Amino acid sequence: MRYVAPAREAVDPAVFGRPPLSDWSEYADLLRGPGWPMLDALNAHWPAGSRERFVGQTPALLADGRHYEQRIAETGVIATRERNWHDLFNALAWLRHAPLKRALNAQQMAEIARVGTKSRSRPQCALTHFDEAGVILALRDPTLLALWDAHDWHGLFWRRRDAWLDGSLELMVFGHALLEHALTPDRLLVGKAIAVIGHEAACERVAQAIAQGRLLRDPQELRPLPLSGIPGWCAGNASEAFHRQAVCYQPLRPGRVYPEPLPD
Repeated sequence: MRYVAPAREAVDPAVFGRPPLSDWSEYADLLRGPGWPMLDALNAHWPAGSRERFVGQTPALLADGRHYEQRIAETGVIATRERNWHDLFNALAWLRHAPLKRALNAQQMAEIARVGTKSRSRPQCALTHFDEAGVILALRDPTLLALWDAHDWHGLFWRRRDAWLDGSLELMVFGHALLEHALTPDRLLVGKAIAVIGHEAACERVAQAIAQGRLLRDPQELRPLPLSGIPGWCAGNASEAFHRQAVCYQPLRPGRVYPEPLPD
């Protein structure tokens, strides 16, 4: 069922104090005010020298006939629906992670050149899945990878609960649809993850690997990561019973194998 975000006035302000939205507090003026931010307010957050700009997605804009990704690549214009949570979070992802978004755009353009605008390739699906629901999980302790590989969610989120608190694991939420879903309290969130060994410059390393065509060539590269198991993300996960029966914890499918994480 398609997710429908709550109206701005219906959003519980408490969601902005909990992960993942609490990690975007530098944009509180855009997220928490009573009224929707104007596009000029969004564009004011770009660093000096940025070529991209958010422009209202109007019939006049779409009349240029360009594909969404093509318009960004050729003109720097990011078509943005006003008064829309999904596009607002997409804008925030651009503002915070422009190199990563540019890498995704470049690979989307390469695929459009290869298969045209009427088809979607496996790499395009992978790129889109990560753009919408992507997270990067950096592991300082590589032994945790075996629990993740096996979908041993009880082990990863309960027996090794300490790893989420002591710096052994470091999460970065990137996907704008994932952030939009977080507007609904107690929604069990699952990210589509890229694993990285080591914490140093994890986001930059992922962006570089995508730009070089070494990542996101197939949706099966992405690992499910039930974010609701992380301490502080869901009130119920302080109990072991949650980690025995949470519906967001799915077993490993027979034959499912994940790629090696990006090395340190």
